[in-house]
Formats: sequence, structure tokens, C-alpha cells
Amino acid sequence: MKHARVLFNGSELDVTVEDSFAETGLLKSKTDGQLINETDVTWLSPIKEPGTIFALGLNYADHAAELAFEPPKEPLVFLKGANTLTGHKQNAYRPDNIKFQHYECELVAVIGKEGKNIAREDAMDYIAGYTVCNDFAIRDYLENYYRPNLRVKSRDSLCPIGPWLIDKDDVGDISNLKLTTHVNGELTQEGTTADIIFDVPFLVEYLSKIMTLKPGDMIATGTPKGLKDMQPGDTVVCEIEKVGALVTNIVSEQEFYGDKY
Repeated sequence: MKHARVLFNGSELDVTVEDSFAETGLLKSKTDGQLINETDVTWLSPIKEPGTIFALGLNYADHAAELAFEPPKEPLVFLKGANTLTGHKQNAYRPDNIKFQHYECELVAVIGKEGKNIAREDAMDYIAGYTVCNDFAIRDYLENYYRPNLRVKSRDSLCPIGPWLIDKDDVGDISNLKLTTHVNGELTQEGTTADIIFDVPFLVEYLSKIMTLKPGDMIATGTPKGLKDMQPGDTVVCEIEKVGALVTNIVSEQEFYGDKY
């Protein structure tokens, strides 16, 4: 099942996304079963109470090669704040006075139950499901791929996520899922999870040795090769086979912040 969160008539609402959604555009309220048209809602992050957001750097062999790096011998993990999250079909901004901002289409594994020192063979029991994120990066400030600083990866809205959380069992095997990114309809990134260096079971075991994993924690598993600079007016679609397609609209910093600019 696909689980989503939307803003409808001024209130946050938990909904399910039925198989017929592509044809009908209808969402089903978990509260009373009401059918709601997508055109009447604002999509929110599907994770109501986001926990720790773990992000992986250089976790695809082709992306590491693209950047002329040796594949890492140990996961390159950094943390992100919930301020970075925004929903499907929402705006993300291009900061003023930068030269290069690029998308990163990523499979996100969402933790479903608490665990510490989880064995690899048990790791998938702790996964609730999957979603898609677009973990934008501001390359101007990237001093070190091993330690991306705040200006690169921690800005408001620059980690869109969604459209929904799909149950783990509905996806099945995630070892060879196709990932694509289109910018204004042009295919600019294409890869497969078969190229991941440290897979989800490994990461669950690795992270849970360091800290307790809790429901709502997210593991963004990295991105394949394929870079393109983003500009205001661009529409970016990050799609992962069996999971979903996440749409983001790029606006200027002034348009995004309005009176707060």
C-alpha cells in the first residue's frame, strides 16, 4: 500500500494512494474513506514525524567514478535536518549567487521499528517501506565530498521527498531498481540500485551499531551518475522503479522566501 500525507481544506490528512490513482487522481482518506481529488490538496512529506535523516555520499560506484573518486571503503554518512524536507510537486529554491546546483535522485529506506545492533540478516525486518528523495547539492561550497558542509546539504526545501511511502513488501527486491531524473522532460540521469556500494541491509547493521534506529528514521542511499545545473523555472522529476516519481519545481530564493527574503 502507498501512504501519503496531504494538506486538504487547511488540515493535514493521512491518505492512501490506490492502484487506480494514475487514472482517477483520487486519494482515499484514512480517517473516513472520503475520496479526494489530487487537484484539491497540497502534498506533504509522507513521513509525519521524521527522525534522523542519514544520507550517503559516493554510494554508487558510477557516481564515485564520475567525480574521480575511489569507491569508499566505509559508508560516508552525514546527517540532515527535517527543515530540508518538502513534498511532491512543491517548490525548492536555487540560492542566490551560486554557479552549480544539482539534483540527486535517491532511494530512501524508512525505519519501521526500533532497533540496536541489528544483524544484517535481520535488517529488512526493520524497514517499513521506501520513498524517493531529491537531495539537492550546492556544488559551489563542496570543500570535501567526505564531509559536505551546511551550505551544501542543509538548506530549507532542498530535500524533496515523496510522493508517498510504499510498503516494503509491495516493492520486493530492491537490488536492481531503475532510477531516472528528467529535467524539463530531458533524461539527465539514469542508473540502477545494482550499482550501490553499501546496500540497505549493510547500512542498517552499520548504523545500528553506532546508534539506536527508531521509527521515522530515513536512510537516503545515494545517487548514480548524471549531473545538470538547476535554474529557476526548471521542473525536476526523480523516478524510481516500483516506488514512485517525485516532482519538484525550482524557483528563485526571493520567490521561495517572499517577505522573509
